[in-house]
Amino acid sequence: MQGPPLIEMTDRARDIFRLVVEGFIDSGQPVGSKVLANAEGINLSPASIRSVLADLERLGLLAAPHTSAGRMPTESGLRLFVDGMMQVAEPSQAERLAIERELARPGPVEDALAKTSAMLSSLSACAGVVMVPAHEPRLLQMTIVPLGNGRALAVLVGEDGAIENRVLDLPAGTDASTLEQAANYISAQLAGRTLAEAAAAVKRELAGERASLDSAARDLVERGLAIWSEDAARRPVLIVRGQANLLDEAAVEDLERVRSLIDDIERSEQVAAVLASARDAKSARIFIGSENKLFSLSGSSVIASPYRDREGRVIGVVGVIGPTRLNYGRLVPMVDFTARSLGLSLGRITGQG
Repeated sequence: MQGPPLIEMTDRARDIFRLVVEGFIDSGQPVGSKVLANAEGINLSPASIRSVLADLERLGLLAAPHTSAGRMPTESGLRLFVDGMMQVAEPSQAERLAIERELARPGPVEDALAKTSAMLSSLSACAGVVMVPAHEPRLLQMTIVPLGNGRALAVLVGEDGAIENRVLDLPAGTDASTLEQAANYISAQLAGRTLAEAAAAVKRELAGERASLDSAARDLVERGLAIWSEDAARRPVLIVRGQANLLDEAAVEDLERVRSLIDDIERSEQVAAVLASARDAKSARIFIGSENKLFSLSGSSVIASPYRDREGRVIGVVGVIGPTRLNYGRLVPMVDFTARSLGLSLGRITGQG
């Protein structure tokens, strides 16, 4: 049932509704009329409060899980609260510093993404998620470093800052100049292409005898690109941390729901699809319960925000997944701040910031 706009609710109905939602978010438990009667600013008897609660229940904004229990917000009630009544609280200075400090640590892009997911989980007490773009990175640079004993380390750097390493077996007699020639060819001639595009370009160049490479360097170029191309489709697109946070005290009474949520999170492709729907948002998007089919049975919520490169292009999505009683006012700004910080961090890693 679609609830009424806030302007159609009386002042006392709005006050009581807000207290019920905030009490539920804080405790995870239904809020009773006696608790509301003792709340500051509510000068109504328990009987009058029960009458207002009954009206809000008829409107589909509240529900009573048990006959003698208090009320808790429905998904429609939570949506009304989030869209029209929620008071946001920007991350504290300590939280901002913790996020910025963690993302300032040196390391490859993969580490920054994993740190972001773990950090969001820790700060939110939910599961933290980061969606990595599913597209192949475009090449920026390749370096081949001799390791000795007929092996070399091939380091591929993408335009998005992604760094991948592979160990190559070298033909007998391969010298340092051959390694340098192969790496320079890829970096100079194939930069800006995806792995698949690079492999196709190499094939055309070699078939047409247009590449100024000796046979040993050609072999290294072909095999080096083939190694990355073979596993490109297997790159993870979703990093999840902190599922254990979902087993809080309130969850003990609802283990089946939590089990269902954890099962949902294991469906990485479907979770990635949920996050992908937030790519075009200007700031955090909120999905409450059955608003998304994946989490309809577990009654869970998702807060997701896109992160961008220096040019403002969306390169991924970060977020948290937890019960519908999330502290939306605190977590929405936190997810947004983390998304902005991650974008800046990736810019530094890739030399764009």
